[in-house]
Amino acid sequence: MNAAQAVERPNLVQHWIGGRLVESTGTRTQPVFNPATGQRVRDVALGSTQDLQAAVDAALKAQQAWADRPPIRRTRALLEFLQLMNQQRDALAAAITEEHGKVISDARGEVMRGIEIVEFACGIAPMLKGDFTDQVATGMDNWTLRQPLGVVAGITPFNFPCMVPCWMFPIAIACGNTFILKPSERDPSASLLMAQLLKQAGIPDGVFNVVQGDASVVNSILQHPDIKAVSFVGSTPVARHIYMEGARHGKRTQALGGAKNHMVVMPDADLDQAVDALIGSAYGSAGERCMAISVAVLVGDVADKIVPRLAERARSLKIADGAVEDAEMGPIITRDSVQRISRCIEEGQASGASLVVDGRIDPKSGAPFTVAGREQGFWLGGTLFDHVQPSMKIYQEEIFGPVLACVRVKDFAEAVRLINTHQFANGVSCYTRDGHMAREFARRIEVGMVGINVPIPVPMAWHGFGGWKSSLFGDMHVYGREGIRFYTRQKSIMQRWPESTAKGAEFVIPSSI
Repeated sequence: MNAAQAVERPNLVQHWIGGRLVESTGTRTQPVFNPATGQRVRDVALGSTQDLQAAVDAALKAQQAWADRPPIRRTRALLEFLQLMNQQRDALAAAITEEHGKVISDARGEVMRGIEIVEFACGIAPMLKGDFTDQVATGMDNWTLRQPLGVVAGITPFNFPCMVPCWMFPIAIACGNTFILKPSERDPSASLLMAQLLKQAGIPDGVFNVVQGDASVVNSILQHPDIKAVSFVGSTPVARHIYMEGARHGKRTQALGGAKNHMVVMPDADLDQAVDALIGSAYGSAGERCMAISVAVLVGDVADKIVPRLAERARSLKIADGAVEDAEMGPIITRDSVQRISRCIEEGQASGASLVVDGRIDPKSGAPFTVAGREQGFWLGGTLFDHVQPSMKIYQEEIFGPVLACVRVKDFAEAVRLINTHQFANGVSCYTRDGHMAREFARRIEVGMVGINVPIPVPMAWHGFGGWKSSLFGDMHVYGREGIRFYTRQKSIMQRWPESTAKGAEFVIPSSI
């Protein structure tokens, strides 16, 4: 199975509603490119309000019967889906690489991280248990239930077209909800591949739906009265809008925004490991990760030792079509993104930062960077800045590209202050051999996800993902136990029987007396 087989019209990616492919009622489409070649490989339908309504109708029709199915039976269907996901890992990874551009090894890793969330959801039944108190008052018992919300939706970004949807829908449907996915219009095919696998696994029609589209569909989701919750991952300005609009329309909303992730390198760190960590986390997936390290905070004399080594590695990155097995970095998602990142590099240079490696230029020929045989692709090399100051725009703002900024600080305390004053607080890492320093860093840093000698501290499936400050809008992180709480609501039941009920009207508020 591949992306072309996922649709009846191979060159047009359509919607998945009520267990089948559905042609859009709208006429608008958008091209989908292979970023490595720059070629238009297919188009995606941009859905209409009518398309979303059809998905909501299908989800509403399926929801009550799905919610009434015992949790263990819901998870049995997810177990079938899990097996199919494992069988189709390579097909999913190939679809991701073709439309996103990330190297195939990274695409396989993305699919595996999505599979891990499905594995977690398959064991959800005992986590849906409520609490029970016998004899909470004389002749009275009290217990709680966790029940599904109904129809819920997820709006997901281009950089993880398989993993991020899997952060949402497996848990949502395991909890008894029905789900509408609005994937990125830049790489939409993975959503249909997963929809087909869910149907093949026996998930009832209407439990999982896909509506392709752009901002028009997003706004319709936020305004629709029958959609009870929305989960979003994307940039901070959009996340803030999603959260405020969702709340304004009475929806439970979680919106994960941008990041500017720091990695502190202490003087006692293993520099070989630190260099490897910075190179992989800054330039992996062309820096198009919300957990990418984009700032190296170099403490004391570390900078003079590590910057030349980073420069050498950045210049020697193996950048190629993502389908090449040993490629280290692929292309940028769109030509517009290449131009935006290039402007950020220009701004950094103009602000006084030292441009050590310029990813716009081929380090061997001095010509504009490209890849032989793929000259029409969307290419940039790895960029490295040194002597970056906290006041500079390239430090303050998320670039979302293969740009690493080195900031020099005198000591640990200054490093912590620097990070804690930044508007973003998604992920952070510290490389050190000192256990006390590591403990102090983990406790004092004001960031949602922390790595100690771990460059990309993405929590495992049962722990939950989310940052602080402007990196998360909402009260709960995605997946893990907080994901279960997000997709369910508590109901408290107090019960007694006539034989235990006193005669006569009661005018005093009930208590445990």
